[in-house]
Amino acid sequence: MTGIAVYFSDYFDVDPNIIEEYGAVNISLINDIPLFIDPFLLFNSKNPDFQAIHSEMIRYLYFLQEQARMASVLSKGMSQAWFRFSEVKQTWLGFSQSGNSGRGMGADFANGLFEGLTSIFKDFSETTITKSPHIEKLCLISPNVGRDKISDFTTNFAKRYLLEYTQEFAKQEINQKYCRNVKIRRVSFNWDTHTWQDGSFYLPYHRNDFVLLTPKDILTRDDTFINRADMIRSIEQISIAIPDGALRFELEQYLASVLNRKVEVTKAEREWQTQSFIRLHPELIDYYLRHKEEHAEEATIVSKDNVRDVQFLFNTQVEQLITLLEGSTPFYQVVPDAHDEAKKRVEYLKHVIEDQEGYRIFYQHDGTAIKREADLQVIYRLVWYGSSLDVNREVNNGRGPVDYKISFGKTNSTLVEFKLASNAKLKQNLAKQVEVYKVASETDRAIKVILFFTDTECKKVYRILDELQLTGNADIVLIDARKNKESASNVKI
Repeated sequence: MTGIAVYFSDYFDVDPNIIEEYGAVNISLINDIPLFIDPFLLFNSKNPDFQAIHSEMIRYLYFLQEQARMASVLSKGMSQAWFRFSEVKQTWLGFSQSGNSGRGMGADFANGLFEGLTSIFKDFSETTITKSPHIEKLCLISPNVGRDKISDFTTNFAKRYLLEYTQEFAKQEINQKYCRNVKIRRVSFNWDTHTWQDGSFYLPYHRNDFVLLTPKDILTRDDTFINRADMIRSIEQISIAIPDGALRFELEQYLASVLNRKVEVTKAEREWQTQSFIRLHPELIDYYLRHKEEHAEEATIVSKDNVRDVQFLFNTQVEQLITLLEGSTPFYQVVPDAHDEAKKRVEYLKHVIEDQEGYRIFYQHDGTAIKREADLQVIYRLVWYGSSLDVNREVNNGRGPVDYKISFGKTNSTLVEFKLASNAKLKQNLAKQVEVYKVASETDRAIKVILFFTDTECKKVYRILDELQLTGNADIVLIDARKNKESASNVKI
């Protein structure tokens, strides 16, 4: 345990091992961590409570479809009452740009759901090919309904379970001074009155809001087990399992025409062509769903690996980094100037990573380095916590988002952007973006932090800096996260 409060266990004075034994994730209360509920894990679970959540969700979709068929248009009242949902941000899971507040499911989702249930998915309730209907079917065609919307929808139906799950833990393990009875809106759907009902629960409370724990068994990362990109990739495998001879022949002819073209097509073009073909033959979606049902055991394996990796990176590794920073640097002391504070913290971070084996935090169980700049940004946000300065992530002030704006009042601010050296657009970013961000954010100061993991990446960064005449720029900080380091000054460009 560190002296810096970051996780659920820190704020509510609970041993992390107790949370682990309970089967939940020790969430950060500083920023969402990239996990979300996968509805397929509910469907495939042996836990009757999880199966019941999935069944309730499918029943509700049947209800929506019935209402959609009777209505010629989606009225504002119907949309707000039945088709629109808020994000359950109190789980602290997901891909929020800052803190734990996402966009939820507004009018676009409601309209897409209404249209889908009355057009291409009008046979949603008729399952002759699959074992069960799957809500993910709604995102297999539309790129506008992704993992975040599907997860938000699913979490709304898991909400009552999560409230009861967290309430039980709170009563058993959390001091009552950290808890209170909370009135919660839209907990469950009343099938007699067709209205959402509220409820009251005893829950851990922090910063004027309740907090929810989530079981690891229903969480995943990256994408739902059933997803649009996977369907397009799996189209050849699907064709083998189609019993309809005419449809199978047509699909095989289509694949041959696309795959054997003399003129090379881009990945995006091929995906668009495949998606168009599926729109003409929506029954292919059901064959894909059946294919996933037949390989259901993979979902559990992938989920466990994903949760393990996320916990390792954002719990174990970050906590070790905080301990190093707290014990060997003045990282958590307040400096009044935003630019100086940000720069010094980056330098402390660089020192710990390069000189005190802090680089280990950026490597997963299997020894591979992190590949997502989003992960790097979340890590920086977590270790920044404890400063009196305002730290806003992914600020978008009109010209595109920047990773962080560090400020102490409007006139005392600086921008900090993190990049991996492996980023294909690193040179373009260095050449243009930061200057644009400075203008948009009304600050003339910006710090660029670049992390590299291999000799090749190191050489690439120095070559780019040399080409752009940026070598030696005080506000461009390189962090060497190689396992076996040579002095950067000895690297030959």
